[in-house]
Amino acid sequence: MLLSFRVANHRSIREETELSLVATELNEHTARETGARSEGRPVSVLPAVGIYGANASGKSNVLNALRFMRGAVLDSFAVWNSRSTIPREPFALAEEAREETSFFEVDLLLGKNRIRYTYGFELSDERVEAEWLHAYPSGRRQIWFDREADRPDDEGGEFRFPGTGLKGQKDLIVTSTRPDALFLTVGATLNNPALAAVHRWFVDNLWLVTSGGDVPHRTEWTRQKLTDRKAGASLRERIGALLAAADLGITGLTLDPESGEVQLLHRTADGPPRPLDFWDQESLGTHAWFAFLGPLFHVLDRGGVLLADELDSSLHPILAAEVLRLFQDRGANPRPAQLVFTTHDATLLGPSVAERPLDRDQVWIALKEATGESRLYPIVAASKARRDDNLERRYLHGHYGGIPRVTSGEIARQIALIEEGLRATA
Repeated sequence: MLLSFRVANHRSIREETELSLVATELNEHTARETGARSEGRPVSVLPAVGIYGANASGKSNVLNALRFMRGAVLDSFAVWNSRSTIPREPFALAEEAREETSFFEVDLLLGKNRIRYTYGFELSDERVEAEWLHAYPSGRRQIWFDREADRPDDEGGEFRFPGTGLKGQKDLIVTSTRPDALFLTVGATLNNPALAAVHRWFVDNLWLVTSGGDVPHRTEWTRQKLTDRKAGASLRERIGALLAAADLGITGLTLDPESGEVQLLHRTADGPPRPLDFWDQESLGTHAWFAFLGPLFHVLDRGGVLLADELDSSLHPILAAEVLRLFQDRGANPRPAQLVFTTHDATLLGPSVAERPLDRDQVWIALKEATGESRLYPIVAASKARRDDNLERRYLHGHYGGIPRVTSGEIARQIALIEEGLRATA
């Protein structure tokens, strides 16, 4: 499970920013107990958090930073070696940011014993400037390794292994770790069992779902999973049920016995359900919902983390709310899987406690400063949001920030003035 993510100097995020999935005392009913404790207190985790904000406020960059961290863990050893520089994206609106490191860190709870791990690194264009992995197997921190490059000519950096927490061969990993490669990546490549759990988490998690060009890929991936002999039958039943529940006119799905192609069955007025050609006759909305369901059940089955950028662009608000309730439901999501999403859809905040699928501590705001830097904060930090507040109305009225600073009718007036000027000079 993901407890928190911290990032600095990535795209529009300049200063260190944290997204926390740890429940607060304001949580009403959605948090899940983990069995872990921090400073003597039990730790509960949120199955979903939503990031709100105006266009270009940096919402998507939070998800992009998580994906970059995953890519670094997976690719630094085998792929970065072929590049002239590390493919990071520091803050572009300040020259000095290029000289500063980019920072990424996650807090995780892994395994049946819910052991906490803190893993992170700092990158420059040329090398890994720092990297660390700390574990808390008995509640107390063990530094498994710390890496730091102190000097410009320091090739691989200095590695420290205080204590005996990190088991296995370490010298071979150190000598195999290039300046531009992560020790975690190299250790997993060399089959160090102690590093496998953290590395595996990055391999299995942080699938990013967008409203753009990845829909055909996710559609084809889902269709292939449905034909799997082992898991396909159960997946077909569940996806068929959600397709039918979405009021798309679909009663279920079947596999063509000759081609193996997935066919969606539609209600008819005068007979049994009939299939339509998936690519030529199904609507874009059906494609979006179908393509979302494959990754959805993938993370639900594994207790993973799904990232959804612009959830409201992919799904109708009613379907988006049902997806949230699916993650919140203990029976449907027992592991639990987690959803981190961005959205403009204020209806998900709900006019009342009974009508909103999110607790107050599950709502975050992204705000773009005058300098172009993004700032991220929980809605409860923006205002002392009371339990019975109409979060939807107060958000739209600007009480929490994160909405466009546009006066009603301002855009139309600006265009009218331009048109008037053009006519006057014609």
